[in-house]
Amino acid sequence: MQSDRISRARPLMPRVLTIAVTAALATLLAACVVGPDYKRPATEIPASFKEAAPGWKVAEPADQQDRGAWWTIYEDPQLNALEDKLNAANQTIAQFAANYRQARALVGEARAAYFPTIDASAGATRSGNGSQTGGNATTATSRAGISNSFNVQLNASWEPDLWGSVTRSVNAQKAGQQGAAADLANARLSAQATLAQTYFLLRALDSTQRLLDDTVAAYQRSLQLTQNQYAAGVAARSDVIQAQTQLQSAQAAAIDNGIQRAQDEHAIAVLIGVPASVFSLPPMPLTATPPAVPAQMPSALLERRPDIASAERKAAAANEQIGVAIAAFFPSLTLSATGGFENSVFSQLLTLPSRFWTLGPQLAGTLFDAGLRKAQTEAARATYDADVAAYRQTVLTAFQDVEDNLASQRILEQEIVVQRQAVESARQALAIVTNEYKAGTVGFVNVLTAQTTAFIAEQKLESIAGQRMVSSVGLVKALGGGWDVSQMNRETGDVAAPAPLPAASAVPVAQGGGAPQQTQSK
Repeated sequence: MQSDRISRARPLMPRVLTIAVTAALATLLAACVVGPDYKRPATEIPASFKEAAPGWKVAEPADQQDRGAWWTIYEDPQLNALEDKLNAANQTIAQFAANYRQARALVGEARAAYFPTIDASAGATRSGNGSQTGGNATTATSRAGISNSFNVQLNASWEPDLWGSVTRSVNAQKAGQQGAAADLANARLSAQATLAQTYFLLRALDSTQRLLDDTVAAYQRSLQLTQNQYAAGVAARSDVIQAQTQLQSAQAAAIDNGIQRAQDEHAIAVLIGVPASVFSLPPMPLTATPPAVPAQMPSALLERRPDIASAERKAAAANEQIGVAIAAFFPSLTLSATGGFENSVFSQLLTLPSRFWTLGPQLAGTLFDAGLRKAQTEAARATYDADVAAYRQTVLTAFQDVEDNLASQRILEQEIVVQRQAVESARQALAIVTNEYKAGTVGFVNVLTAQTTAFIAEQKLESIAGQRMVSSVGLVKALGGGWDVSQMNRETGDVAAPAPLPAASAVPVAQGGGAPQQTQSK
């Protein structure tokens, strides 16, 4: 017993020195990070936009800042109020916000591999082997065959990042977090733009509805005129029937216009997170015109568009996974240590003779895997190549979006000028033909033709006005809207978590007015 105590009490300095040397060696080896270092894939950047009109200019330095509530450039209080509700309650944005929080947690999960794992345990067991003693039967069972065991122990293990596998994994998760932030920003920008475009389409339908109502009133007057002419004997019965047919067709068109308006109204309700059955917008004809939006330089799209940033971050994460796959070719080193107390008598458990410990490194490597690691590395490289191609395709699509909307704005601006002239000419022609009909110099068919031409021209004018606003919003979205690349490193705004839809009595009908409340980034 005395010799056992002496052996247990030997100094631990040699063992501690061994552990320290091993740890130092592991730290030095940790600098050996295998795998390719990431560089942003090169893309062909045009010097200027082909469709940029003379009125467009390169953005000033202030335009490089976060635009925030970009929709306020349209100076529409009702739109501002709806966008505020969307930012607070849109469930698609809430979904991407949850994905971002998950990606942020995965970074912490990957970082945990840098540190040792420590766990503690305690146990107590009682066992017997069924042995018996000699003597009378009343003492057949002996306590000599029963034993107790009590233990308390602490375990620690650590696998140094010898070949940079952990570093690569952390970097990949960081890129994934930044990509998730960009996806969140893209979802927010897409929802905001969709809301603005749907809102302007609805207002264009309100303008069309006003035109249809005015047309119905004009056709009613025309019908009354033909009836009077028929009563005076200067018009045929067919003129009255044709006037009635035209009036009824206009009334049907006025009713049909409500279908699309109702659908747009329901779409807005979903975007702002309320049931469509309890939401409505009062009619208000479109009066807005596209504001002058300064164009960014093409290279700025790489910084301002969240979909481009998301695609680039996916490529960065894929590059890090190549390093993780290559690190699997090298052996791994695990440092482990266990210490504690064990005794058959509980009162003597935490005594020096009851202690025990083990420590030592373990080096392990795979000698044969039938090409598994090679295949995994090739797969990682292929994934990276695919993500690079997706990134470049996203950049090309971004420039196409800008060019499309620039062309649309330029052409629609020219078209609306000509269309206004066409409307004015059609109105003048209608007035002349109507007077000629009253004078009896032309037939009613000429009036019908002039009325139809005037209506089609005015309807086309309202349609172009709506298209211009939709294209204007599309251009703002194509230029990155109110999003900035620096937001990848933080949450991009407060978003309400998914919640049950409110009761009908709790959802007020949308009202106009109210200043916009810009969402602040954390």
